[in-house]
Amino acid sequence: MQKKTVYTGADRIGVIDAVLKDKRLGLITNPTGINRELLSTADILYKGYQLCAMFAPEHGVRGDAQAGDAVESYTDSKTGLPVYSMYGKARAFAEQQMAQLDVIVFDIQDVGARFYTYLYTMTQAMTVCKKANIPFIVLDRINPIGGKCEGTILDPQFSSFVGKYATPTRSGITIGEFARYINDTEKINCDLTVVPCEGWNREMYFDETDLLWVSPSPNIPGVDTALVYIGTCLFEGTNLSEGRGTTKPFETIGAPWMKPQVIIDEIAAKNLSGFVLRETYFTPTFSKHAGTLCAGLQIHVQNRNEFEPFKLGVYLVDAIRRNCPEFEFLEANFIDKLLGTDAIRKADFDADAFLKSTQAPLQAWKEKVNPYLIY
Repeated sequence: MQKKTVYTGADRIGVIDAVLKDKRLGLITNPTGINRELLSTADILYKGYQLCAMFAPEHGVRGDAQAGDAVESYTDSKTGLPVYSMYGKARAFAEQQMAQLDVIVFDIQDVGARFYTYLYTMTQAMTVCKKANIPFIVLDRINPIGGKCEGTILDPQFSSFVGKYATPTRSGITIGEFARYINDTEKINCDLTVVPCEGWNREMYFDETDLLWVSPSPNIPGVDTALVYIGTCLFEGTNLSEGRGTTKPFETIGAPWMKPQVIIDEIAAKNLSGFVLRETYFTPTFSKHAGTLCAGLQIHVQNRNEFEPFKLGVYLVDAIRRNCPEFEFLEANFIDKLLGTDAIRKADFDADAFLKSTQAPLQAWKEKVNPYLIY
């Protein structure tokens, strides 16, 4: 297969040269902020413009923090610039520093999932820029799992930093399109510019382009991981391992007490397509069940066009809950925040009816977001 040539917003910084020139710049980025030659956006802006500070999302600017770890402010060893954390308790101080600059640039690869926290780091920064009357620029990047939409539309009562707005579990839009949509519909109304990609269309997955994959976070090592994450991220709200601490995070799930073949047989009866489930055993090196042998499943994606990861995730949670007495939802009802509803925890939960109920809201959202699409 010949890969399509695609240019990201970082490859097209020249189109906003006049906006950046002679301005004190701040940059929100991580290791995915690179151009086609693997030069970091930080280095490009530091060399060609007046980059004054960087701001770190979850996992840090250089990607050296695990999920949920606090990233404190520090000095970047390569540029000597201050780096302020936009994640956790340090965020308020970072926002104060941001307000002292002339322009804020955002360049991070998204994965197309509502529960990915970079989205809300971005919208928080947009709010700060509105209050400080500072232009906000998004260097757009493609949606690595294409333009399909799946899942629930988040109920605002379950809004959190793993799902803040009434958007789908799998959005089907780019991070720049998300910025345009939220800036208008949530009345942020900052001075927003999105530098579009070139050469991408909504049918394309990341590995169908000639772009080089850099893990957006430590536990998303590949495109198929990003795809299954749409469904298996739900296990973060349970006492099953979602595969953190293995070489196949999110593609592998399990627990010491799980009954893999029972679950495989039940899922097979659903007549789903595009994947196969394989019984597997693994010992996570960290996170849930660290150092303990787990029985579980590995999801092998066979046909991305047929595979519906959200549907599979819901069926898996439901099947494991009913067949494994040791199954538990974690404290503080984290599953509700991930799913955008508390429906799955109810005793009379019907997976088929639930999945059917998601279709009309998804269609309404597609119509609502359409005016904000770039590609």
